[in-house]
Amino acid sequence: MDAVAVVIDPGRAFGTGAHATTRLCLELLVAQPRGSLLDVGCGSGVLAIAAAKLGFAPVTALDDDPVAVEIAAQNAAANGVSLELRLADATVERLPAAGTVVANIALAPLQALAGRLDCLRAITAGYLERDELRLPGFARSRRLVAEGWAADLHERK
Repeated sequence: MDAVAVVIDPGRAFGTGAHATTRLCLELLVAQPRGSLLDVGCGSGVLAIAAAKLGFAPVTALDDDPVAVEIAAQNAAANGVSLELRLADATVERLPAAGTVVANIALAPLQALAGRLDCLRAITAGYLERDELRLPGFARSRRLVAEGWAADLHERK
């Protein structure tokens, strides 16, 4: 597959795309069937933007930080992609259904939303290689590691 260029200005939001967890998520994402995607904790929008460029649609991205949502909107515009952006706390608010969910956030919030995902597959990251995330109703089908970090692909049982 040809490389897909994504231009990101993180501003005051988290996520330049250079962190190992982001690269691992992208590696897992490229191999997934195209369809709807939800990016939980989108930060600068790098994963949502890459997904849109890879042909996922519609792409919804949410974050609980209004600055992150603003920066993600600016980055989506700079990359010529359309995202549905929402300000939301994923640990307590209802999450929209999607074919694929990507969540590159810390382990604690991932555990808080683990039983609330409405998707066929979830790509999770933001935790160390030694950490194990269990998602109720899912089986982990693949794990990638780099620089002590991990990313997992979970598929609905």
